[in-house]
Amino acid sequence: MAQNLSFDTLRAQVESGEIDTVLVCIVDMQGRLMGKRYVAQHFIESAHKEAHCCNYLLATDLEMATPDGYAATSWERGYGDYMMKPDLATFRRVPWLEGTAMVLCDMLDHHGEHRIEHAPRQMLQRQIARLAELGFEAKMATELEFFLFERSFAEIREGRFRELVPISGYNEDYHILQTTREEHVMRPVRNGLVQAGIPVENSKGEAEAGQQELNIRYAEALATADHHTIAKHAVKEIADAHGHAASFLPKWHPDRVGSSSHVHQSLWKDGENAFFDPADPLSMSPVMKSYTAGLLKYAPDCTYFLAPYVNSYKRFLKGTFAPTRIVWSVDNRTAGFRLCGAGSKAVRMECRIGGSDLNPYLALAALLAAGIAGIEEKLELEAPASGDSYRGESATIPGSLRAARDSLHGSSMLRAAMGEAVIDHYCRAAEVELEAFDRAVTDWELARGFERA
Repeated sequence: MAQNLSFDTLRAQVESGEIDTVLVCIVDMQGRLMGKRYVAQHFIESAHKEAHCCNYLLATDLEMATPDGYAATSWERGYGDYMMKPDLATFRRVPWLEGTAMVLCDMLDHHGEHRIEHAPRQMLQRQIARLAELGFEAKMATELEFFLFERSFAEIREGRFRELVPISGYNEDYHILQTTREEHVMRPVRNGLVQAGIPVENSKGEAEAGQQELNIRYAEALATADHHTIAKHAVKEIADAHGHAASFLPKWHPDRVGSSSHVHQSLWKDGENAFFDPADPLSMSPVMKSYTAGLLKYAPDCTYFLAPYVNSYKRFLKGTFAPTRIVWSVDNRTAGFRLCGAGSKAVRMECRIGGSDLNPYLALAALLAAGIAGIEEKLELEAPASGDSYRGESATIPGSLRAARDSLHGSSMLRAAMGEAVIDHYCRAAEVELEAFDRAVTDWELARGFERA
């Protein structure tokens, strides 16, 4: 597998003409890559030290509108600049784009003196630092699920998102014949990401027509979020280049299953899995039990960061492999949290709440904060659930964006872990999404009430 580029290698490839463009990118609140395309020579001469962008990039919605109500930036404050500080460790080729390299940036104020605490990458870095103070490192992995469609983004947009046709005609879960027909997209995705230094393990058909899953090897938490973000971006670009749309919308059709993004997590110390205890019947160490208890206790607080849009909550339905209850179980795909690798050194906890639309930096930061709280509070883990977790009396995952926003707003744990201003910032982001939806008149309302109301 290709490794990330060193600056010296980048310089040599620019001088030889192999690279002529450098994408200088930040990650916005929605988990998208935003930034500038630099002439490579200018980048190696000066822009590798710093670049600048408008600070509204961390206060927009999906439409790139500039809603009011944010304390960090506004029309009153004049929408000034942030500094984009390239993280030189993230240089990589972008093999699916000719002559192109990429670097991810951290966000600082205009003078480069202060971190922007509500920037997603910085939010995850803060939780990683807190974990390091306890002597641990997080190893995490995310699964990317998405749908491929026959037509392109442009064609679907021109058709007003009607009559969407998946790239396959039937459920293709683990289906080799059908996925062979999609290799003109998925093979370049796998190979391009590997060539970009991202440790892809496999792709497979998922449990619906046209649904795909991409699996990337576990890594340190920040690298995992970087890999997820670049992979999601690559899937869209490569699919688009082949005339197809790739959608990470969690629930695009009421009769189709949704798309998730499960998060696997474990803590490591001195090169060993700190979740592993060979003396425990399930191989769960006391650290793992307290960490998991924190995930359960604070799941409502964290749900917004796992399901950030109105549509996110449409996939939480029984019998769909999307969880509805806040329980943990052993190798049970009906539970919100699933113990994987019991009886082995690979023991880990999988969070199944997150949808395909999550921002991985925010999701991983929230889960780490909850787990850290469990360790610091020395929480005891309840017994695992068994059987069908859709049944029972246990607490349910917040069922709407409004409920998740309220849980986030009232979370003293996340306010302490991330900062008051950061939580207020993302509460406002949730409100912006709710206000936009509340103004909308949906097709369902028209069809149901136009004549009969």
